[in-house]
Amino acid sequence: MSENRPGERAVTLKDLANELGLHPSTVSRVLHSGTESARGAASPGTAERVRQLARTRGYSPDPQATSLRTRRTRLLGVIVPRLSDLVLATMYEGIEEAAAEANYSTFVMNSHDDQDTQRRKTEIMLARRVDGLIIGDAHLDSTLLAELSNRAVPFVLVNRRVAGFPSATCDDLLGGELVADHLWERGHRIVAVIGGEPYASTAVDRVSGFARRWRDLGGHLPESAVVWSRFDTIGGRDAAEEILRDSTRRPTALFAVNDFAAIGAMGALRAHRLRVGNDMAVVGFNDTSLAAQLPVSLSSVRSPMLEIGRSAVRMLLQVLDGKQITSLRLAPTLCVRESSA
Repeated sequence: MSENRPGERAVTLKDLANELGLHPSTVSRVLHSGTESARGAASPGTAERVRQLARTRGYSPDPQATSLRTRRTRLLGVIVPRLSDLVLATMYEGIEEAAAEANYSTFVMNSHDDQDTQRRKTEIMLARRVDGLIIGDAHLDSTLLAELSNRAVPFVLVNRRVAGFPSATCDDLLGGELVADHLWERGHRIVAVIGGEPYASTAVDRVSGFARRWRDLGGHLPESAVVWSRFDTIGGRDAAEEILRDSTRRPTALFAVNDFAAIGAMGALRAHRLRVGNDMAVVGFNDTSLAAQLPVSLSSVRSPMLEIGRSAVRMLLQVLDGKQITSLRLAPTLCVRESSA
């Protein structure tokens, strides 16, 4: 790639347009607009010629001029509970990739799933003049989303859903149903569920999908068989200990609504000298990279995490273009391994 030397005039859009025999507005839309706008501006072949020449000539847009022209900063804010969580980190990879393809930048902040922190981080991002928000820490009982909507702040949800607001998520209800079918087919009739945090749709929907399908199959799942817990290994271990303390109803299988809780539960079972996959089956959710690498590999529902992140960006860009969008639920699959086979 050639670069402008000190003292040389920077390559402009008009230079590129003259060389290509195109109107400057066409070149601008290809280089500065989202994917949809670029597709409408020129054919795929022409768009690629524009991008190739821009790379060859070392064209670099003036951020201030672009911002003034479009009234956009081309910056998207992302809020997640913890980027140390493998699930959210993978989704953020998808967000970053899709944003870069559309010539946007992103920055992410952690809320630790605390609603006061959510509000504070949201205001920090809006003060940075982000064009829109991708929110990965939505609480089912939060009033923040309605307030943002009333303020006409463009946003979409990712990972978690809240009724009435656009979201890109896994089909968590279906994921729970897949686990119920699997455990029923394996002959289990007494089961327990480690449900996660009740303020998160991921927890509520996965438990609901499992419970509904289990009862449809003819199974019994009392309320006491569902233990709500933190979304981490400590939460999973504590929930499993609570389940094991109930001597009147010892399950033969556990379903934990995320892999970390499942790993914690497996630790509790080993402490009680129970063999995972033999004495008690365990199934997790998300199929993180750890699941297949454990000493007893973990059966888990695979969530299309990367694509969920990419979809959230595409949806937000449509919102920014003034388009009506509908929520998206991507289908999961079940990966059966030693822990429940």
